[in-house]
Amino acid sequence: MAVIHQTTMNPTKLELLNDWLPKQSWYVGGGRAPELVKAGGFRLDDPAGAVGIEFMVVVDASAQEPVAYLVPMGYRAAALEGAPGEALIGTSEHGVLGTRWIYDGVHDPVVMGQLRALLRGEAVPQQQSRSHTPDPTVTVTFAGTAGGTEVGAGLGDAVDVRVNRVLRSAEDVQGPPVRLVAGWSWPDGTAARGVLAAVAAQ
Repeated sequence: MAVIHQTTMNPTKLELLNDWLPKQSWYVGGGRAPELVKAGGFRLDDPAGAVGIEFMVVVDASAQEPVAYLVPMGYRAAALEGAPGEALIGTSEHGVLGTRWIYDGVHDPVVMGQLRALLRGEAVPQQQSRSHTPDPTVTVTFAGTAGGTEVGAGLGDAVDVRVNRVLRSAEDVQGPPVRLVAGWSWPDGTAARGVLAAVAAQ
């Protein structure tokens, strides 16, 4: 399991995201500079132990109505070969591990592979800031069965998974049959839960 080091990162993840997020097509802040705060998330383990995997929820508090964004991130010891330029969020100096290349997880095959494993029920979500500690608040919902088999059980590595970038506070019981639900906090301390990712309709 991944070990969470209590150390420094320079620049910090929020500093990198403050620069990267407004450049994304799904950013809803227009030309406004974001004021990001960490609001929630969880981690997954890379079975090979090479890539750090974090699903971070950040809230932009600059708007009149705060907006929650999901940014999956892959932390690597070297550049990811073949990744498109927009996939790189930035590099940061980790106090223990040295230079880390931080990628938008939707472009990282290890991150997406473990997300699919989670949706199949084959991976255990871990708490964001504690080592070796499962996070039971992160759940995968199977809305139905097919022939007595849970619909998530047959998901292969090529299945199309949709990551929700802009989050809304609703678990959406009428949504896709296999979906990932987790919580975050708004700046006023109000708790929220919503769908972070789901298997796309076939």
